[in-house]
Amino acid sequence: MIKKVKETAQYLKGEGFENIDFAVILGTGLGQFVKEIKDPITFDYEEIPNFTTSTVEFHKGKLIFGTIGSKKILAMQGRFHYYEGYDMQQITFPIRVMKELGVKKLIVSNASGAINKSFKKGELMLLTDHINLLAENPLIGKNNEEWGPRFPDMGEPYSAKMNNQLKELAVGFNINLHHGIYAAVQGPNLETAAEYRYLGIIGADAVGMSTVPEVIVANHAGIECCAISVLTDECDPDNLKPVDISEIIEIAGKAEPKLIELVVGLVDRI
Repeated sequence: MIKKVKETAQYLKGEGFENIDFAVILGTGLGQFVKEIKDPITFDYEEIPNFTTSTVEFHKGKLIFGTIGSKKILAMQGRFHYYEGYDMQQITFPIRVMKELGVKKLIVSNASGAINKSFKKGELMLLTDHINLLAENPLIGKNNEEWGPRFPDMGEPYSAKMNNQLKELAVGFNINLHHGIYAAVQGPNLETAAEYRYLGIIGADAVGMSTVPEVIVANHAGIECCAISVLTDECDPDNLKPVDISEIIEIAGKAEPKLIELVVGLVDRI
């Protein structure tokens, strides 16, 4: 794995991917952010040595490098999920490559379901913490001290500094930005009413199928990170309605301009 990470990073450096200020991971229905990137260098994942290919039809599967203002940005347009059949090392491989490329800050986005009944679909939630309900942990196995400590602290998985800046930006932009706890589940099926009820009992405000493995590895690697969920459906166990994936994509697309405004504002501020 170490050899593969270094090989991939070296290839990207040879293509000009250097001196990166921010990395961004774009989740379901959130690919329009890349239009903000100027002078982009774009690669399909399958063109990059050792990269996995996203199999989800609404994840573009492109790695993009360019600028926003004076900052150099690396963006993943689409991610890898556990439910696609990939293992945790494949899912988090891009984070290891980011570390090798010198990335210090990471912004993660996702589409998720609102467990908190005061949150509505189409709104945004800033992650303050998470509950990992996935079957595996990306740090299981022999630890590479070059990448991070054997027992990384997770007392602040989401940077308080970056979160506070996003809260300030949201007030300035008049964006309703909730904050709460994200639960990561395996998927790909959505949850039953009993499962939604359980998630609420254990403290989750939103539920999704990604983000947590990437954040664990970012913390292990010393990359400061924050994450924002676009809430695409309401998971009230007493009033469940069938959810159509096309509706989720549509809602994510409508909410994306607010997310873009926040991310661009954060990039500009730091």
